[in-house]
Amino acid sequence: MGDVLSLSELISGWAKPGRVDWIGLRPERRAEMVAVQEGMISTYGLDGDRGRAGKRAVTLIQHEHLAAIGSYLGQGPVSPDILRRNLVVSGINLAALKGREVQVGEAILRFTVICAPCSRMEEALGKGGYSAVRAHGGWCAEVVRPGRIKLGDAVQPVD
Repeated sequence: MGDVLSLSELISGWAKPGRVDWIGLRPERRAEMVAVQEGMISTYGLDGDRGRAGKRAVTLIQHEHLAAIGSYLGQGPVSPDILRRNLVVSGINLAALKGREVQVGEAILRFTVICAPCSRMEEALGKGGYSAVRAHGGWCAEVVRPGRIKLGDAVQPVD
């Protein structure tokens, strides 16, 4: 029988790096999202985005949750631009990274709080849209170290 790991060791573990699948900018409130191939994360978030410095500078959502949200609405996966998150990441559980420093391309982010849905989800997704996004809306992050990011970049804990 193998060694028994402590809870802190189990929590700090991860199987493999994730990957950046989509990058989106919100140029201004209610403006259409602009999908880009790469970008620069500064202390205020993604350059060209209306983000702000602090614990909500960059928003992320798991690619795997786009299908879950769509399923709750009786449809296929929702498009990431509808949810207005900056980054769509696949292959790593973002919830397991809360409070940790995470390298995304050249940048380092710290996941801070969940990115709760807003009332616009009913408008964007129809009846039940708000509830469909609950617990699947992704995470907010603060910028620890600015840097360039691009599609396909690895996403992994620093520690």
